[in-house]
Amino acid sequence: MRISAKADYAVRAAIELTVAPEGVHVKGDVIAKAQDIPLNFLENILGDLRNAGIVQSRRGHDGGYRLAKPPNTVTVADIVRAVDGPLASVRGERPEKSTYTGSAEPLQRVWIALRTNLREVVEHVTLAHIAAGKLPAKIERLAAEPESWTTR
Repeated sequence: MRISAKADYAVRAAIELTVAPEGVHVKGDVIAKAQDIPLNFLENILGDLRNAGIVQSRRGHDGGYRLAKPPNTVTVADIVRAVDGPLASVRGERPEKSTYTGSAEPLQRVWIALRTNLREVVEHVTLAHIAAGKLPAKIERLAAEPESWTTR
């Protein structure tokens, strides 16, 4: 699985909004500077998050961005889907749409299982978890396994 720069930036920007004081709108340049994200790229990402109903924006002197939902209800999966679309795709299509014949026929189930495992992580981690530095125990256990840190 490849995490795009757009998805990485989107999650980081949303975390910045999570740690902002409640009700305060944060300017895009403040988010960009705090997370070292190119401002033009960030503005497009924040637009995607706004269109998905994850953030709200306001113009003017006191304008900026803020979360539109409580951070304990917004998952990493919600953000990735908002900026990149489905979590897992095969040649641009959802895995259940892929069909294989002959000896490759079981491959569809491999892609479906991969998506399921991905969901088991990103659908269970919220912005509130990350901002608090306290991930769900299941996620901490997975990340603590030495094999998880092995590059192949």
